[in-house]
Amino acid sequence: EYRRQRQMCIRDRFDSDQKTAKNYDARCTPDFFGFNSKLQLQYRGRLDESKKETAAPDVRRDLFEAMIQVAKTGNGPEDQIPSMGCSIKWRTEK
Repeated sequence: EYRRQRQMCIRDRFDSDQKTAKNYDARCTPDFFGFNSKLQLQYRGRLDESKKETAAPDVRRDLFEAMIQVAKTGNGPEDQIPSMGCSIKWRTEK
């Protein structure tokens, strides 16, 4: 409802065959990817400064700040901190 009211185009996908994760060289979950209007990858990194705990209200919001920059300039930040999380359990090919 929130996204619809604000006409936000935010999509998430289920990568059942893991091809997308492999194509983007995903390392862990969650691993965030942000694209510009030309669908060029501009951000790959963490959500924010939080670890396993819920983040405090005043933490740096890396993904949010990066996407604001991408929206304004078309380019992501030069310095990006990688995501930290559970490693991806890759399916074995049959």
